[in-house]
Amino acid sequence: MDLVAVEHFEASRNRLASLAYRLLGSAADAEDTVQDAFLRWQDADREYVDVPEAWLTKIVTNLAIDRLRSARVRHERSVGAWLPEPLLDGDPMLGPAETAVQRESVTLAVLLLMERLSPVERAVYVLREAFSHSHAEIAGILGITESASQQHAHRARRRIAAAGNETGTDQAAARRIVEAFVAAATSGRTERLVALLTDDATGVSDGALGLAGTLIRYSTPARLAAAVRIGFTPTPAKHELVGGSPSIHAAVVNRCPAMLFTLDDRVLGVAILEIRDGKIAGVGSVSAQARLGRLTERWRQRPHDAPLIESW
Repeated sequence: MDLVAVEHFEASRNRLASLAYRLLGSAADAEDTVQDAFLRWQDADREYVDVPEAWLTKIVTNLAIDRLRSARVRHERSVGAWLPEPLLDGDPMLGPAETAVQRESVTLAVLLLMERLSPVERAVYVLREAFSHSHAEIAGILGITESASQQHAHRARRRIAAAGNETGTDQAAARRIVEAFVAAATSGRTERLVALLTDDATGVSDGALGLAGTLIRYSTPARLAAAVRIGFTPTPAKHELVGGSPSIHAAVVNRCPAMLFTLDDRVLGVAILEIRDGKIAGVGSVSAQARLGRLTERWRQRPHDAPLIESW
């Protein structure tokens, strides 16, 4: 492959990766999909590719749809233990963030809601809302009619409109929100936590170190607050499980305030807060190490603010 072709692909890599991540909810799968697209680009007769960016977008989108339809992915997500892979603020895979919809499309809540969509609906929503493609362009990418694209977009918007996260949180604002949450969680008083939550707040967790085997869901503010209070109470058994006494840091993850539990520069888990009307509408907790590799790598590469709790 000539150098110009390689440079053209590399110039598009971050955009393609952010597209694949929104479609798949997995950074590892997104990277594999982009690499597969690069191999297709190598083998393509590029003299007949009029608009390389459009060609690459089509290839990545359809490779991602094929992956969503694969038996492995369908099984992984049907057994009830799957959560999207969290990404630390500044990760290029998070992609465009100029509009509220672009920011919201990578929140944990929206990525989970997109699991209810068909692969084609998911692709239409992402291409239209996060990357501003016209319905004519989407029709060409997916091999459907413009009318079908419009219908898929309408259904997807209706299902995802329930999220309503406040995004665009900066590091300072995130720290204030997380400080209040941690203070309430460690106070031993459940009512302090409930006061921070919306009336319909819920939570989801993959369990301690991701070992639950199925997702644990908390369907009411009271249940969520009780689970958080218990989870934030340190015990010798918990310290033995994680191999020490971790620190708790404030961060921004998937455009939302979050807590990172770290030990020896390794992220043991992350709790992501969904904010609505100034209150916490949801808590998503990810601790499966297979889902935290990229976040840990980027955490190690950047300077850290002082921890909220030095030794939990």
